[in-house]
Amino acid sequence: MLLYGPDAGREAAAEAWAWAWEHWDRVAVMDAPVPYLCRVGQSRTRRIRRRTPASPFRAEANGDAPWVEPALGRALNDLTVQQRTCTVLVHCFGWTLTEVADLLDLTKSSVQTHIERGLGRLRNDLAADRDG
Repeated sequence: MLLYGPDAGREAAAEAWAWAWEHWDRVAVMDAPVPYLCRVGQSRTRRIRRRTPASPFRAEANGDAPWVEPALGRALNDLTVQQRTCTVLVHCFGWTLTEVADLLDLTKSSVQTHIERGLGRLRNDLAADRDG
């Protein structure tokens, strides 16, 4: 647990203790519970790596370097905080509607509405059509 640093190490230890408390009947009969619980802590605090999908806001300029619309930052700033957050998390970072809803304490349908309105405003502000 020390290899994770002070914050992540504490979190890993807390996860291991919480798991042990919930599953004490299993832990009590183990021959070597400490290594097992260390592994539980590691697994529960492991950072999830997401493969970032291709963003609809990016296009290839010359085939090898990504290009981003220069006015995108200003257009994103014109969105409401909810629209911007939902749109960026889903379309740029590949989060699911459920993940965003859990983070923002919203329903999935509210997240979808914020995304639809945000994308509509971005299309309008950037003069983009639905196919482009």
